[in-house]
Amino acid sequence: MSQTDQQFDQVAAICREIYSSKMKDYGASWRIMRTRSVTDQIFIKANRIRSIEIKGVSKVDEGIRSELIGIVNYGIIGLIQLELGVSDEDDIGREKALQLYDKYMQKAKRLMMNKNHDYDEAWRSMRTESYTDLILMKINRTKKIEDNDGETLISEGIDANYLDMINYAVFGLIKMEECS
Repeated sequence: MSQTDQQFDQVAAICREIYSSKMKDYGASWRIMRTRSVTDQIFIKANRIRSIEIKGVSKVDEGIRSELIGIVNYGIIGLIQLELGVSDEDDIGREKALQLYDKYMQKAKRLMMNKNHDYDEAWRSMRTESYTDLILMKINRTKKIEDNDGETLISEGIDANYLDMINYAVFGLIKMEECS
């Protein structure tokens, strides 16, 4: 198992634990969210990260790490919502929600490992602020696709953008773990 493979799994386990704990607290209350709202939640988190990076200080107790975890988890929620559609109620149990979580986390990992092969892990040489900007760019692309009712002429769809956002957030979390 490669270093990146192991690091991805470590970060994924942290994110999954937060997701699982929130499922205990709230159930799958997020099932009522339309994907546009999920995208906006990711935007709020990425925008806050950028604000903290620029200002160098946070007035709210939670820092960049918790926002990156939120981006990972909301990205997976977005993928689940794309698969299941929106519900008017909390209609899936914790076990099913965790199964779907694992399915999409593994999909994100496979994509990341394939891209790492092709790009020779270029993300390791990038500045962490670039991950934030790339996530924000992916959000803007996703919003445009959503505004076009999910239709694209040549571009990847909403799901591909969510997967990329998840992986950029994972890269940021890996780098934070390496520095601690």
